[in-house]
Amino acid sequence: MIRKAFVMKVYPDQHEEYEKRHNEIWPEMVKALHEHGASNYSIFLEKETSKLFGYVEIENEEKWAQMAKTEINQKCWEFMQPVMETHPDNSPVTTQLKEVFHLK
Repeated sequence: MIRKAFVMKVYPDQHEEYEKRHNEIWPEMVKALHEHGASNYSIFLEKETSKLFGYVEIENEEKWAQMAKTEINQKCWEFMQPVMETHPDNSPVTTQLKEVFHLK
């Protein structure tokens, strides 16, 4: 199991909409995430800065990398594009974080 953490940014006036869209996550998205080795996936919001902190556990990097290429993931990126910072291909602007401590 590999732990991954990352930071993204939601637009300041879109906090509630971002949360609403995740509360209504599509079953086919959940299925694809599991099929690509994801588990224990959480996203947290720091309201003052509109920063999102994401954490996910994955089986392996190669399997996880394939998730971005799926049709459902592309659909999700397009759906989320109006509420958060994204690249021209609609993928979220994401900064990967380096793990510096883990307590078992």
